[in-house]
Amino acid sequence: MSCNDNLSDMSFDFDTLIDFGGGDSMKWNKYAGRDVLPLWVADMDFAAPPAVIEALHRRVDHGVFGYSGPWPSLVDAVQEHLEREYDWRIEAEWIVWLPGLVTGLNVACRAVDGPAFTATPIYPPFLSSPALSGRKLTTVPLVQAENTWLWDFAATDAALAESRTRLFLLCHPHNPVGRVWSDAELARMAALAEKHDMVVCSDEIHCDLVLEGKHRPFATLSPQAAARSITLMAPSKTFNVAGLGCAFAIIPEPGLRQDFRHAMQGIVPHVNILGLVACEAAFRHGRPWRAALIDYLRGNRDRVVRAVAGMPGLKMTPVEATYLAWIDTVGANVEQPVRFFEQAGVGLSDGRDFGQGDSYRRFVRLNFGCPRATLDRALERMTEALLAPSDL
Repeated sequence: MSCNDNLSDMSFDFDTLIDFGGGDSMKWNKYAGRDVLPLWVADMDFAAPPAVIEALHRRVDHGVFGYSGPWPSLVDAVQEHLEREYDWRIEAEWIVWLPGLVTGLNVACRAVDGPAFTATPIYPPFLSSPALSGRKLTTVPLVQAENTWLWDFAATDAALAESRTRLFLLCHPHNPVGRVWSDAELARMAALAEKHDMVVCSDEIHCDLVLEGKHRPFATLSPQAAARSITLMAPSKTFNVAGLGCAFAIIPEPGLRQDFRHAMQGIVPHVNILGLVACEAAFRHGRPWRAALIDYLRGNRDRVVRAVAGMPGLKMTPVEATYLAWIDTVGANVEQPVRFFEQAGVGLSDGRDFGQGDSYRRFVRLNFGCPRATLDRALERMTEALLAPSDL
């Protein structure tokens, strides 16, 4: 199989229910022994692409697992993937390999001296990484508009000026609201970064899971944006190989890249050899599987949209990327939405983890990266729980 294979000739199975009982799945073990369908943490219930599994088998059969590092064909695969998908030509020396994207967030906070900034709601490590690095964090909320989420650029500008922020932590595409930021929005972020002399650390781990529209890497906006950028990427979310621990930062500016590498010294281990193998196989041969996955996720997304529209008191905005739905339960008059749905047999992520204080306690995040039989059963349970008489 090559990356030029005709995508229409390939078929893959996303409907098989894999048995996670008694295994090592953090997602499923959370509710071990309980009849609760886990739709919380952001990994999928699908087997990895056949090409990835085959590559891992070949490497395991080799039998030697000593210290290792990236090799030329792996680097080529990353470069080819970025140029093919995003028209982004990068130099091999720009790549800094990491054992995970969260590691990259923490290293960025250590490498850039000064306060950090992000917008909420946001993937929880954006909130914890600055504090773990002894950095102050300033946040502003995204604006929930009629049918989308938007940046409040005026509030952002004011907050950046007051806090003297040096590091802008950007999530793009956004977890949890599912936005693919437009070129115009990214350009305004880049202008703010220039105005306030900030480094932009852009988490783009979901860039290969765009359901509507097209992803534009922040660093491709202009040479000026590239020079102040740290782009974090990984095959883990797209190809469901998070447990193999492989990610990378792309840092075009030599001085910033040196600072980043220096912040890694003594605390960041080498990347797992099997993670590196999976990364090359995914980028080199996983394109047909990814195309089929995105079609399947679009169908799952549409199921969630229809179901939520029929659930009293719940609403959500369109999901443009990721396999995550950010659901507002404010109209349901449920005091503890996560506990409420767990009692109904569905495990969701707690919105309070995505902001400071109780700003998002009325929200839940639902992971629809699962077989449709699982998703339909979960949505039925949620609907039944919301429609049940309140005194039962």
